[in-house]
Amino acid sequence: MAKYDIVIVGGGPAGLSAAYAAARNNASTIVLEKDDSIAQNIRTSGVSWIDDMKRLNIPEKCYNPIKNFRIISPSKDIILKGKTPKSCVLDVRATYQYLATLAASEGAEISVRSEVQSVVSQSNKITGIMANTPKGKTEFESKLVIDASGFSSIVARKGGYAKNWTRYGIGVEYECYCDEIDPETWILMVGDKFSDAGYAWVFPISKQRVRIGTGVGRPESISDPIKKLNSIMESKITPLDELGSIQPIEFHYGLIPNEGSRQSTIFDGLLLVGDSAGQANPLVLEGIRFAIEFGRIAGDVGAKSLLKGCTRESLEQYEKFWKERVSSKIKSSLKVQSRWLKMNNETWDREVEIIQKMSVEDFIDFIKAQFTTSRLMKLALTHPHAAAKQLFGIILDK
Repeated sequence: MAKYDIVIVGGGPAGLSAAYAAARNNASTIVLEKDDSIAQNIRTSGVSWIDDMKRLNIPEKCYNPIKNFRIISPSKDIILKGKTPKSCVLDVRATYQYLATLAASEGAEISVRSEVQSVVSQSNKITGIMANTPKGKTEFESKLVIDASGFSSIVARKGGYAKNWTRYGIGVEYECYCDEIDPETWILMVGDKFSDAGYAWVFPISKQRVRIGTGVGRPESISDPIKKLNSIMESKITPLDELGSIQPIEFHYGLIPNEGSRQSTIFDGLLLVGDSAGQANPLVLEGIRFAIEFGRIAGDVGAKSLLKGCTRESLEQYEKFWKERVSSKIKSSLKVQSRWLKMNNETWDREVEIIQKMSVEDFIDFIKAQFTTSRLMKLALTHPHAAAKQLFGIILDK
């Protein structure tokens, strides 16, 4: 048996950030990561936002800045050009390993190739984890378990606190060498050529390296995204025909919840964070910025709750913080995303016409789910496109 104040399951951005904050608060902390190394398997396309990365002190060397946004629909091809970079594509492996270094520098332990087998509980409170590790089967006794296991929510599910996600996105991509890349522009492609319930993308991470992928929503689609991606790659339809030679170097596959956040993310002896909690923006299914920010809050609140028994009541500050920050935005985003998942080629063309009329700033706020009542009311009142008024009205309709 090994004893720790806090056991964190999952060595992604949420778990590593929680470990950093918990260890910084002098809590004895260990991260259990099932893969053989941190970021061994990439499960995200890595799109995020520069202002968030700066606010979270992620080094500039960890991301490629993006200032232009191109969107391709069945009969539209538009580009919104910005003056300065606002978005970015992360070097996911470098970012996660940077977060691991931060956690380790504060004294957190990281145990790779360590997979949860069961949850230990007593009197309806989680008190530890049984895991297979390189040192053998080990029981990790703890005062608090943080479930940062991502889509699987393995601790919450095994403990009977959460069910499997029923609505989710599947994303598949090749990371490729390409001859011709505009490193300052990312591309979204919509319509049934690219996905019957989702979108495809071209996200540059350097001057000659790019991620090309597609995603589908379940249960809206039963199609195989790998087959669709291979078809897109083989046919080299626009914009792939502009990239010159394309040579896949890595293959990435990931799942992300797509039904909003969990109703509750705190229990006696247990806290959920990141994808485990459903803390993701449904519009483009990105959540790394939330994982890092709320992971740090989880570790901080978790460490401070140790003397209070890590009860649900002592963890309430964490849930209150993240829900005030993003809960309403996630709900509003789901309304737009539900509309998008039902669109055909003709309605996608009309949607892209709406976006074409937006300023870069309005588009970024929209795609980030930075919905404010005043801004949406202004867009709904002043936008020349009738469909846009309907779209912004959908979001405003609480």
